[in-house]
Parts: sequence; structure tokens; C-alpha cells
Amino acid sequence: MQASGKFPKHFLAYERDLATTLSGIGASASQFLTLSNKVADVAIAILSVLGAFILTNLAALPGQVAGFLALRISVKNLLLLIIFSFLWSSTCRLFGLYRNQNRNLGFETILRLLAATLTGSLLALIFVVTSRAGAFRLDTVLVFWAISIILSISARGLLNALTVSGNSGKHPRQVLIVGSGARALHLYHELSGGSATDYRVLGFVDNAGPPSQSIQVKERMLGELAELESILVNNVVDEVLITLPVKSFYTDIDNAIRVCERVGVESKYLSDIFAPSYATSGYEHLEGFAVTSLKPVVDDVRFVFKRAIDLIGAVLGIVLLSPLFVISAVAIKLTSDGPVIFKQERHGRNRRRFKMYKFRTMVQNAEALQPSLEPQNEAVGPVFKIRDDPRVTRVGAILRRTSLDELPQLVNVLKGEMSLVGPRPLPTRDVSRFEGGWLLRRFCVLPGMTGLWQISGRSAIRFEDWVQHDFHYIDGWSLKLDLKILLKTVPVVWKGGGAV
Repeated sequence: MQASGKFPKHFLAYERDLATTLSGIGASASQFLTLSNKVADVAIAILSVLGAFILTNLAALPGQVAGFLALRISVKNLLLLIIFSFLWSSTCRLFGLYRNQNRNLGFETILRLLAATLTGSLLALIFVVTSRAGAFRLDTVLVFWAISIILSISARGLLNALTVSGNSGKHPRQVLIVGSGARALHLYHELSGGSATDYRVLGFVDNAGPPSQSIQVKERMLGELAELESILVNNVVDEVLITLPVKSFYTDIDNAIRVCERVGVESKYLSDIFAPSYATSGYEHLEGFAVTSLKPVVDDVRFVFKRAIDLIGAVLGIVLLSPLFVISAVAIKLTSDGPVIFKQERHGRNRRRFKMYKFRTMVQNAEALQPSLEPQNEAVGPVFKIRDDPRVTRVGAILRRTSLDELPQLVNVLKGEMSLVGPRPLPTRDVSRFEGGWLLRRFCVLPGMTGLWQISGRSAIRFEDWVQHDFHYIDGWSLKLDLKILLKTVPVVWKGGGAV
């Protein structure tokens, strides 16, 4: 066992990275979303007050409303508006609207929004009491409530769309707990509670414990620490939560973090793992626990802008390229039997499966014919490629050469299952043949319609080079790199080189 003296360099690097993450643009997307919701709530409070006043006083235009806007913006009114905005934000916090599990716009969150806006509307009665000549009345409060509901739901829906990643909005985050002691059991109970709907504990990983070990731990024990990598390879895991005590399991903690790095799975350790004072540092909060997160990929505010670019690009692509959608669909329908759109199960971020859409370029029973063609596979590695695949139709060959068959994936981008730029999403057949856990690190980001592999030879490059391009993209990601790849994709697709 390594003595608890100096920490390894990569631990110290994580601490420095964490300090950066907590300041300015280094704030995580999760922290950014919480802050954005708070700012949006203050803006909603102010806009709802002004909007309700104007709508209920339209008959007085231009006299009363114009007079209010021109003359009644007094220090008293400004102070009232500031106080009300603070009370409104506090009400949203009271109803749990800033908690992680209520970030997604689900049924429970909408109910909380309705309750919070109703309570906030009762607080708006201060304007009824303080307004002169009945300019702000009870009917104004009702209109205020209606406006605030619409704006609150719309704002949270928009912010959620900008920060959604993969199927995170559809499925709870699947977590693995390393350790089986009192802290591990406590964390398990918290995450398995009714309020923690965003998390699902797969089980525990630890070496053999004492006979008195909790029956809940024994029933959910997935293996020992030496088996962590194989467990991560064979299960969909979003986070690994490390609860081992540092004094006696320092080397095991170090090994667990390195395994997570290699496989590309985010790991977190309780912030009191090094000293009790860390428990209140508040680096990140997980159901009441202070944790430090070690992410295998950059995760900051820039990903919100990446998501915004994805949404705008997908919408513009669908609108501007709609004639090509129609032409491609008609050509497929007139020349071969079967559906126009081909749906295939692929692995996305954290290996979550989703249906990827493409224009059908093969005969209808292409997937059933693949096993008989396996001996002709020309690709080296787990992927399957045949240059002159007999299943490809005449129209399909044209669509593949021009990459028009990829256009329906813009719908996957809109749904948050893919990005415009990222590693290529692989079929379940290919992923099942991966021979090393290190290959799974390519799944720590959203897959993309294009990427470094696209502008570096497309299907003509070797699998090993393909993977290295993916890792180079993940490790060196930036918005500038995405823009560069998008710009270079156009001439590569135009020339049609490397397409299979």
C-alpha cells in the first residue's frame, strides 16, 4: 500500500482543473444550467409583472400605461420590483426547481413550476396593495400567473434543449459505487430514494467484506476491484462513485480512477475522501453529498454553445436541404421495395443505444444477409466494410457516394442523440467485437454526423487510425475544431472520396 504522503501528479492536476472548473467559463454545463435557470427566473418575474400590467390596462392607452411607463418608474417601484424578483427566485428554490433531479422538463417539474408560480403570484399582491388608482388589480395578478407559467415552462424547455446530451433526458444516470462500507451504503440509500429519480444504482464493486456486511450490499455486489474494467465494459455506466477511505485504500482509489480514465467513464469521489473539511467545499453536489468529479472529457459552458450550434445547424439543414430530402425519398421508393428510412440501433454517448436514421441504400433484408457476407469483410478490426457490397442498390450507391443518405441524421441531432461533429456512431455488431476496454473511451462524447475520420479518408482509413482520430478529437476538442471540421467536410463530401 502506497503511503499517504504526496499525491500522484494526476491527482494534483485534477485539483487544479477543478479550481478552474469552478470559475468563470470553466463552470460545468450542469452549473451553467442552474445559474441560467436562476437568471431566467428573475427575468421572468420582471417581464411577467410588466406584461400583466400592460395587458390589463390596454384600454387606458396611451394615457395610463404611457403615464406609468414614463412617470412611475420611481425608486420605490424599482425597489419593489427588485424585492419581488428576489422573493420569486427564493420561491423557485423552495420548490426544488434548482435541484439536479428537477432540471429536465418532466411531469414532476411542471407540477413544481405550477405550484411555485402560484405561490409567487400570491406574493405579487404587494403590487396591488402599493399601486395607485388601481393600476395593478386582482385580475392583473391572474394574468401575471398565466404569463409566468408560459415563460417558465418555455425557458426551462429551451435551456434543457441546449444542455441535453445523448439520452440523458430519457433515462436515469446509471451509477456504480466503488466501496461497500457505511458511506457507500448511505450513498446508495440516498440515490435509491424517491427524490433521486435521475439516478439508478447498478451495484457495488469491492473486495470481499466482513460477514456482517449489509444484505443490500451483498445482493448488489457485482465483483471485486480487480474486475472493475470488465464490469464497465459489459455494462452501460454513466458514473463511478468512489467511497473507499483514502487512508487504507489509496492505491485502490488510484487504480479505479485510472480504469475509469482508460474506459472513458466519469468518476467521482466524495470530497471528504482526503480530509473531512472537503465535505463542505461544495465542488459539486450529489443528493446532499459533496463530490469531486473527474470527467474523461472537457465539460464546460462551451458544450452549451456546441448544443446551440447543433440545434441551429440541424434546423437550417432540414429546411434548406428539404428538396434533397424529397428527391432522395422519391428515388428510393421508385427503384426498390422497402421503407425510405432505414433505422439501425447504434451506440451513442456512454454506449446508450438509439435508433439512427439514414436513407435506405440497401435491399430491404440487408441486415439478414450480413452474416453470409462476413467472410468477405475487407476491414481490419471489429468493423464491417465491403467496397462492392452486393446489397447496395443503384440509387443507394449514389446516395452513399454523395453522403445524402446521412441527411436524416439531422433528426437525431435535434433529438440530442447525435451532434453535428463527433466520433462515428457504431452498430451494436461492431461494438460487441471490441477487444479492449480502452476503445470504449470514444463513447464519452456524443457521436457525430461528421468528424476527423470524415475529413481524413472516410471509410478508406484503417480502424486503428479511425480510433486515433476519435481520441485526438476528444482530447483536443474546441468549438474552433468543430468549425474547422464542418468547413472541411463540404469539399470532402463534394468529391465523394473514401465513401463505401
